[in-house]
Amino acid sequence: MVQALLARGMDPNTVDPNGEPALVVAARAGYNATIDALLAARADVNARTGFGDTALMMAALNGHGDIVRKLRARGAELEGRGWTPLIYAVTGGHDKIVAYLLTEGANIDAVSPNGTTALMMAVREGRGATAELLLARGANPNLRNQDGASALDWALRGNEKDLAVRLRRAGAKE
Repeated sequence: MVQALLARGMDPNTVDPNGEPALVVAARAGYNATIDALLAARADVNARTGFGDTALMMAALNGHGDIVRKLRARGAELEGRGWTPLIYAVTGGHDKIVAYLLTEGANIDAVSPNGTTALMMAVREGRGATAELLLARGANPNLRNQDGASALDWALRGNEKDLAVRLRRAGAKE
């Protein structure tokens, strides 16, 4: 459908009634053919929704690794205002995408608007393997969000005893 509309002259940066660019909608849904058509038509790879989400963020959140790679190959930004693709990949539990984004140069300690880091999100979601990956790649376990909470605080609040032990071994302080 999008391919036919593009052939008729549709602007690839068209937004839907919710203000979401077509590329973001396609990335969220995992529509590879639509992504290819929009990119070929020169859609803005860094276009944002009203909430600040990008196609890369939506692909990372929803585990569409192939789309993440396509978007990066076209220059999709790893950082930006607000939440990051790395934090979204952690939230979605997609460790292969987390590792890929780190290899691509994502800031492991980037913070969300409320000061949350990828490590804090991994702990909050109970994702031990993801937390281990982030710690192994150098995540700072002592950063605190705007409420003063660290990854260790999240582990203790969530009764994640194993994660608390891992964080302490990595140098986390109470």
